[in-house]
Amino acid sequence: MGTQNMRKQNSFGAGWCESPGSLGVSPLAGLKIRPTIQIRPTIRIPPTIRRAPLSWSLVVTLVLTGIVVLTGIVAADEPIVPADVIRPFEKRDLGSFTTWLKKTGREDPERVFRLEDGILRCGDEDMGYVATRDAYRDYQLSLEYRWGRRNPNDKYVRNSGVLLHGVGPDGSQSGVWMTSIECQLAQGCEGDLILIKGKMDDGQPYPATIASKTVIGADGKTRWQSDGTKTVYSGKQFWWSRHQPFFKELIDTRGENDVASPLGEWTRVECLCKGTRLTIKINGVTVNECFDANPAAGKILLQSEGHEVFFRNMEVRPLVDAKHDNPLK
Repeated sequence: MGTQNMRKQNSFGAGWCESPGSLGVSPLAGLKIRPTIQIRPTIRIPPTIRRAPLSWSLVVTLVLTGIVVLTGIVAADEPIVPADVIRPFEKRDLGSFTTWLKKTGREDPERVFRLEDGILRCGDEDMGYVATRDAYRDYQLSLEYRWGRRNPNDKYVRNSGVLLHGVGPDGSQSGVWMTSIECQLAQGCEGDLILIKGKMDDGQPYPATIASKTVIGADGKTRWQSDGTKTVYSGKQFWWSRHQPFFKELIDTRGENDVASPLGEWTRVECLCKGTRLTIKINGVTVNECFDANPAAGKILLQSEGHEVFFRNMEVRPLVDAKHDNPLK
């Protein structure tokens, strides 16, 4: 619940506790409570309670707690706007994350996900993700990734992604993903944007959406271009600006314009999340952008999508530069 809802008055009406004097500021962000509190005589305390040495401060606390619960003022944690650099991989374990796998849910018996010496391994044994326990908004994300072992049965490009603004239940999309906006990391497709539409807690579809400025390539696919035509996402991913037309997406092949590092080397990914706009950089090159994003805040997820991949140097930082053409320093 946001601050707007926190400002709702209590459902008992103004003046449920009366006392002369000016109104004070309540720690409950919107409930009007006067400095001196006198409970109305119509509140009846059972005899068993009257006989106990119960302090007035405890009575008031109990009354306020009941009002907060009845009026629905207690809310889930708001997304964090980072004030300092957050480095989730500095911990010795996955304590900053939760995990989800298609086969086993929140259990990870095969140790698909392992964090050792500041490097996160996302294995090829199952499909799923690690998700930050905290949700974020208005931040800069940076990390590096490198591909691991090759599965001898692989035919198509190695695949993974960074999912931004994750919201809703785990596995609400096809039993695997969470509602989010994916920065694609698949070979030749690094920086493509994909909208993953899952469900809300009540089971209803989440009204996820993004828009981008695009042009149509020789293959009929949309690609980001800063002076292109506004296009609302309609089920087909927004390809990065120089995605090679008719790219075959075969294992360990590269597009002729790829800016990702060669196989075996680390590639740096940067995501600027400012309001409803997302800007993506691969190895320092701005490759894609979208706006009018919903959701515009949420958890950060790192995918395991059938190919072993390693992540390191993950940082969630405050916004320091509002210019989209050079978002990160």
